[in-house]
Amino acid sequence: MSDALAHSGGHLLAMHLEKVAELAAEFSKAFDAAEPALRWAYLAGLWHDLGKYRPGFQRYVRLADNPDAHIEGKVGGREKTHSAAGALWAMQQLPKPYGNVLAYLIAGHHAGLDNWDGEGGGLAWRLQGEDAQAELSTALKATPPASILSAGTFIPDLRYLPGGAAGFALWMRMLFSCLVDADFLDTEAHFDAGKPARREGFPTLAQMRLVFDAHMAALPVVDTPVNTLRANILRQCRAKAALPAGFFSLTVPTGGGKTLSSLAFALEHAQAHDKRRIIYAIPYTSIIEQTADVFRNVFKALGDEVLIEHHSQADAAEKDETMRSRLACENWDAPLVVTTNVQLFESLFAAKTSRCRKLHNLVGSVIVLDEAQQLPPEFLQPILDVLNLLVAHYGVTVVLCTATQPALSSTTYFDASKNLRGLENVREIIDDPDALFDALKRVHVVLPPDWTTRTAWADIATQLSAEDCVLAIVNTRKAARELQRLMPVDTLHLSALMCGAHRKDVITQIKERLKAKREGRDQRPLRVVSTQLVEAGVDIDFPVVYRALAGLDSIAQAAGRCNREGRMNGKGRVVVFVPPERPPLGHLRKGADACISILNGQAHDPLARTLFDRYFKEFYNSVDLDAKGVVRLLTINDRKTLSVQFRTAAEAFRLIDDQDNATVVVRYAEHGDEIEKLLLKLAAEGPQRWLMRKLQRYTVSIHKRVADKMLVQGSLTLPMPGLYVQVNAENLYDPMLGLNPIDAVFNPGGFAI
Repeated sequence: MSDALAHSGGHLLAMHLEKVAELAAEFSKAFDAAEPALRWAYLAGLWHDLGKYRPGFQRYVRLADNPDAHIEGKVGGREKTHSAAGALWAMQQLPKPYGNVLAYLIAGHHAGLDNWDGEGGGLAWRLQGEDAQAELSTALKATPPASILSAGTFIPDLRYLPGGAAGFALWMRMLFSCLVDADFLDTEAHFDAGKPARREGFPTLAQMRLVFDAHMAALPVVDTPVNTLRANILRQCRAKAALPAGFFSLTVPTGGGKTLSSLAFALEHAQAHDKRRIIYAIPYTSIIEQTADVFRNVFKALGDEVLIEHHSQADAAEKDETMRSRLACENWDAPLVVTTNVQLFESLFAAKTSRCRKLHNLVGSVIVLDEAQQLPPEFLQPILDVLNLLVAHYGVTVVLCTATQPALSSTTYFDASKNLRGLENVREIIDDPDALFDALKRVHVVLPPDWTTRTAWADIATQLSAEDCVLAIVNTRKAARELQRLMPVDTLHLSALMCGAHRKDVITQIKERLKAKREGRDQRPLRVVSTQLVEAGVDIDFPVVYRALAGLDSIAQAAGRCNREGRMNGKGRVVVFVPPERPPLGHLRKGADACISILNGQAHDPLARTLFDRYFKEFYNSVDLDAKGVVRLLTINDRKTLSVQFRTAAEAFRLIDDQDNATVVVRYAEHGDEIEKLLLKLAAEGPQRWLMRKLQRYTVSIHKRVADKMLVQGSLTLPMPGLYVQVNAENLYDPMLGLNPIDAVFNPGGFAI
């Protein structure tokens, strides 16, 4: 079978197997440098398509003219399946249980990593089946080359596993990443010889560092106290970058310039320690767009393609989304990546090939976790575990960047009696954070006189209406609508019931009006009611901010929108009030309860840094930090088989559980012509990646049961599964409030998105 094909178009199978083996081994050098260790990835690549030697597959692939014809799960039936043969061959060639390592990888290279056993069967059950056994038998009868079948002198050994048994699952996903990326790359090179070259062309981190330095040097020097402090923060970030790789915290008050300072640290640290890339992970897409724009402005001398922006709402028109940026999004093979916590952490716990593919490119990187206090509590333990493994065994440096530092170290918050594990050896970049916070203290916080007495929305509206320039932040979409209804008609509103484009337009309007008021060009009152989506990374600056009772970190973030630039003669005013209803059940309520416990009777500064130690300890002790049992699912539960529940763990690790939510494309009038063009293109040509990303800017998430009810009543259509579209009804999308669901059911989980 020397002429056996891997793919249509004459792609020889033996050449494909050897190339994938070489590429996978090359990728794994980043974390498995020793020659015996490289053989895991090499053999996975060598045997991953062994089943394609079957005569049935060879007949099929010779008749097919579709580049995706080889993929399991498409049309073609049993003749096309080919991933079981290599898995079984590995189990025969390597002693137990070592062959199971390769069986996981090879059997999952199309469908994803599976559970070994358990409810619903699993990989062990599949490989014992007649179809799998027949696949290997017929493949071997086709006499593949001996060089393909041989394991060579490889002696498997798991005693030196990165992180020991606790690191097995991550090591497996890293190997899986090497295999699937190598498979993708060799396959695409066959079908499109020019594609590998299009992956190249990004600037190097060294070039970016030089341009960054030139940009900062060219900024106008305005001698103010705030700018002096920002310059000192930048200086400390550059100086501390020479320290050994590991965990760092960058604790800087809002308005202290932490975005550029953290980038300076990452660039200097990458240069000092030969890091391969910088990954900026951010909680919300609204902050990502702002951060990516800041970075593009810094590096504009290097051209348009200086970073990739990987999230669901990245605005890329068909002509604007370059081949390089699109390809890099597939495996993050770029020097600077700006992404979401969802993309980063769900990939680290993923089972699907598309999500896992990028993982080996995390090795040897600098990961900046912006607004680190936003890490989801219910997944905090598995997140901290994987971060510890990345730093200890995969050459990663992690920077926890926030004004309200949760300080997730083992010695500070985590209770050994509960077997909780924090981060090891987190080093603070700022020499004296307390002095810095004192110097940048720009607000006075007014606490409620009685934490048990609730204030009616009408009373809050009366207080807000007496202010000339004020921002009010509440906990839910429903509360934002209720309060806005009681306010003067020109009060602005922000919530996730407004599409992303609408929110961006309103935030731009707010910034312009704030500037005009400061300059005396606008005498109109400016009042804004918002959910907490403005609290992280949105650069707005009000003299007065009202905040509904929430977690202490949320109150501190709200205070960061008050007198942000220190322009007032005195201090800004932050008023905390107890709203008519308690915060929704779950983390919001537990955060509020912990806040009351810490602040009740507090006579001094409610935002003193020392209080956050107590607050986070109390909050974390009140929640289950591994609510879905992900750590247990990824623990080897049978050393004889190396049994792990990869698929179930990936399904459980969902930072945004959208199973009960529906995505609705709305008709936001200000962008009406653009939306109509996109919807017409969707109807004519079907979903395309750039098109769906463009439409994301005009979507709102609501409960699926509400969307289905609106569908039945004719308010929405369903042009494709999973995507609802608002019928052209003017009253369904309010120009101030956004989408009007037909009943009063709101999604409290969407309040902060």
